[in-house]
Amino acid sequence: MSKDCIFCKIVHNEAPSSVVYEDSDVMAFMDIRPVSEGHTLIISKQHYEDIFAAPEDQVAIAFKITKRIATAVKKVTKADGISIVQQNGKAAGQDVFHLHIHVIPRFEAVKMPKFGELEFANRLTLENVAAKIRANL
Repeated sequence: MSKDCIFCKIVHNEAPSSVVYEDSDVMAFMDIRPVSEGHTLIISKQHYEDIFAAPEDQVAIAFKITKRIATAVKKVTKADGISIVQQNGKAAGQDVFHLHIHVIPRFEAVKMPKFGELEFANRLTLENVAAKIRANL
């Protein structure tokens, strides 16, 4: 655990989150600054700064769960498509240095904004969407 990492704090219940899925290796929860409703993050429960620091088996586990989450998110949101985004390093746009994968519902003719420009979502809204996604896993 990295004491300054927000995702490590979420894993250890030291910060709030709207959990969609959790097992011994990964956790999935709603992004608090969503691109669109249903934007979900999948993280490794162990602290790895990025994909290069993580063991291959942990990356494989995270992406296996990403597929399950993406399927449920697409069904719940009725999205036209799903973007799977995984950034590594500041130059790539990574701003939380803990291995994580974005599952982002996409809709025709709606451009994706930059992550840093997104607004914080209402916790109740996140909880409601998380419950719907959990029900479809």
